[in-house]
Amino acid sequence: MKTKTTWQFVRTQDGRNYLAPFLLITMLFFLWGFAHSMLDVLNKHFQLSLQISMTQAAFVQNAVYGGYFLMAIPAGKLISRFGYRAGVLTGLLLFGLGALSFIPGSLLSGSPLAAFYCFVLSLFVIGCGLTCLETSANPYVTVLGEREAAERRINFSQSFNGLGWILGPLVGLFLFREGAENDDVVLPYAIIGVVVLAVAAVFSRAKLPEVEEEAGDETAETATGTSSLWSRPHFVFGLLALFLYVAAQTGLNSFFINYATDEAVGISNSTATLLLSFVCMGLFMLGRLGGSWLMGHFRAERLLVLFAIGATAATAVIALFGGRIGMIALFVCYFCESIMFPTIFALAIRGLGEKTKQASSYLIMSIVGGAIAPTLMAAVAETASMQAAFIVPLVCFTVIAAFALRYKKLLLSAKS
Repeated sequence: MKTKTTWQFVRTQDGRNYLAPFLLITMLFFLWGFAHSMLDVLNKHFQLSLQISMTQAAFVQNAVYGGYFLMAIPAGKLISRFGYRAGVLTGLLLFGLGALSFIPGSLLSGSPLAAFYCFVLSLFVIGCGLTCLETSANPYVTVLGEREAAERRINFSQSFNGLGWILGPLVGLFLFREGAENDDVVLPYAIIGVVVLAVAAVFSRAKLPEVEEEAGDETAETATGTSSLWSRPHFVFGLLALFLYVAAQTGLNSFFINYATDEAVGISNSTATLLLSFVCMGLFMLGRLGGSWLMGHFRAERLLVLFAIGATAATAVIALFGGRIGMIALFVCYFCESIMFPTIFALAIRGLGEKTKQASSYLIMSIVGGAIAPTLMAAVAETASMQAAFIVPLVCFTVIAAFALRYKKLLLSAKS
């Protein structure tokens, strides 16, 4: 593959330069990475402070990812009618208001469990906001330059999502310490709400060009006799792969601390949080940055094959051996899963042309997979063991590897 010079991937063949909007949109990836990583610390915090089960604490993830499922289609229609800018502003406003709504929830501190469910409702609103942001930003960065560099752009932007994942657990470690009360949850979310609304004010005055998607594959439409997205096998399998990826990622993040503090591993809660922040998320961010660079030399689907097989093997080691060996395999898994979301997303919308916005809303809806895995893993962990619970992400990564291996045939079958 022909390599590109620095920032060349945000230029089009006719000389247009989209560097400024690309960098502005990339900032949003950090925001939702930070928001998601805070959930993983909240999950364990509520288990300790309220003495609730892992299954009950999984409502933290269920609320946010449920918002993705319910809001994705409305977000896609909003963007199709009013453009990417409207989607970004709507997402920021919902995100900010959801974070600020933690304040009234704190008034129920006399009834901790009631306060918990109010916080869950606030997280649902945040999830709706994040849905609008992701439905807008993910496809937008893929069109800010040449089509051939779409996977590189989205992996680069998603690297800043990884930075948010690093900082979130650190903030959580400081604020949600052992013995902390639910009131301690309010301050960080109030600050987040103010910051996000300030970012919304910036975007309200910024100029974001509405870039037209390149024409889709007309041959596929003629052959199938329909322009339906469901006639595109690479999109349909990509939708399933993305659903399973988010399920696997959320499962790993939600129960990393539980696994690390299990008797078989024996790490303290604070040390486990630091490992999640610096080691796991550091490897995650490194993988995305490295993946973006490698995609300047190799085809994205080939890299996805290697990373997916690596994640499958690593998760199998966790499920089979557990303990400290499983802990090392878990680190490997974070590195290998790094490029999956942006790469699957970009591959699934390849060649869809004017249907890109509609396809993006379905792909973002698949993020509801994040509400499934924590519940399944919690059920397995409580009936069998924490080690056995990693069978769930193992199945997910196996299917993703199959998608990557078959991608070329899937794409060609749509054109034949």
